Amino acid sequence: MRAITQEVYGSADVLSLQTVGKPAIGDKDLLIRVHSTSVHAGDWHLMRGEPFLVIRLLFGGLRRPKFRTLGCDVAGTVEAVGKGVGRFRVGDAVFGDLSVCGFGTFAEYARATEDALALKPAAISFEAAGTVACSGLAALQGLRDQGRLQAGQHVLILGAAGGVGSFAVQIAKAFGAEVTGACSAHKKAMVRSIGADHVIDSARADFSAGGHRYDLILDTAAYRPLAQVLPALAPDGTYVLVGGSTALLFKLMLLQGPWISRTSRRRVCVLVSNPNPADLQTLADLLETGKIVPFIDRRCRLTDVPEAVTALEQRQVQGKIAIAVAPESGCNEPSDRPARAL
Repeated sequence: MRAITQEVYGSADVLSLQTVGKPAIGDKDLLIRVHSTSVHAGDWHLMRGEPFLVIRLLFGGLRRPKFRTLGCDVAGTVEAVGKGVGRFRVGDAVFGDLSVCGFGTFAEYARATEDALALKPAAISFEAAGTVACSGLAALQGLRDQGRLQAGQHVLILGAAGGVGSFAVQIAKAFGAEVTGACSAHKKAMVRSIGADHVIDSARADFSAGGHRYDLILDTAAYRPLAQVLPALAPDGTYVLVGGSTALLFKLMLLQGPWISRTSRRRVCVLVSNPNPADLQTLADLLETGKIVPFIDRRCRLTDVPEAVTALEQRQVQGKIAIAVAPESGCNEPSDRPARAL
């Protein structure tokens, strides 16, 4: 099969298209024929081996990558099942997040476990489904589980034009919140198009201007000091960090977060995403009812993965990049035209 592989850590130049053997599966595994995938922030972190402590020590691969083929988002069909698999059959159309079972979706076939997958809604294209799982799960769990989102609350999504942010805006709206999206000035039209009630320029340092206070702040692009964000948080509000600066991540986990949570009614927490069948089914239901629709910035082929990862790393993407691995499966041809897609 064809796969994008890497032998060393580095920039996207270390990624290359190779012919490799199909993944072997065990009794509790499935072999997925990949129709569509997408790029996620975790892909370029794993590609570079950065941040060092998180990627090389926790994930393994101190000097060389443990995972030679990256990619966590997947939409495809079940090609084979182990004898211990009970939820799926050969031929089922599925989607999911393979970060819990070794990545590997930048390839024509990938190994998966049952817990990493859900049935793809019939009305949803492989292209759309292949962009959802990783970012959608982070948005869902950040809002619902860590953020304890309730209908009627005022929510601020920082990084609203990104992969996680674009799903977070739509999920928060589906849960009945009033949503403000913060993004770069040239991305404001996109954030309005996905349903944000209000859109502000993320370059503005004072999110509390005009006396605004938010019950929940979901920060998908945490590169500013927490002191610039907290004034916008309600006295009993919650701040959830999803992605951004590694230094800020450790500071929040070890110092600021516990201190603020102990000395005030505010909660400050860091999301650790947990792919699971129940939440994948929630995303499937939201897709099927049209409450979330992936915003596809551009469409690429498997051979374009290095360019797609670079674009994401350089923050040149609005929403998601859809990568067609098996074009004959119904994925649209590559295009530079942004679109919302079912």
